[in-house]
Amino acid sequence: MEPETKSEIEETVISILKEADMNEMTEFKVRKIASEKLGFDLSSNPEHKKFVRSVVESFLLSQQPELEPEPETTKQVEQVVEEEEEEEEEEEETKPSVAGKEYDDDGNLIICSLSNKRRVTIQDFKGRTLVSIREYYEKDGKQLPSNKGISLTSEQWTAFRKAVPGIEESIQKMESRLR
Repeated sequence: MEPETKSEIEETVISILKEADMNEMTEFKVRKIASEKLGFDLSSNPEHKKFVRSVVESFLLSQQPELEPEPETTKQVEQVVEEEEEEEEEEEETKPSVAGKEYDDDGNLIICSLSNKRRVTIQDFKGRTLVSIREYYEKDGKQLPSNKGISLTSEQWTAFRKAVPGIEESIQKMESRLR
């Protein structure tokens, strides 16, 4: 995609999101409105579709407070993500990699691989967004999550994140004692 086209799409999508009621807006609606404004279809071209998703995700992440998300904001983001996923399932059966982001076979966003068998993912479970740190195993050529791991709610993740500096400090102290 041409840099000029990318820039035009990004500006249009961001302007739509800034004016949108986030309780009602979905990625599909953003693509539809942007397509009308730009004069070309953003849903038929996979590259355009992926780029719009990455712009929407970046916008949503930038709108969340840094330290502790307010319950209403978290609900809005979760609702938008749920609606996007429902619309995406209607549009296509598979969940491809999006702007360098990977999704597992269940549609969970893979944040990173800690090792060959451990991953950090973001998933939706019964309407709640969870950060999962889990071991995976291979079956029939697919990587599947095992029971070994932990899933944290947004609130638990925030509490953990706040504790990380203390954890890092303790690790450094222990390592210096062992030397």
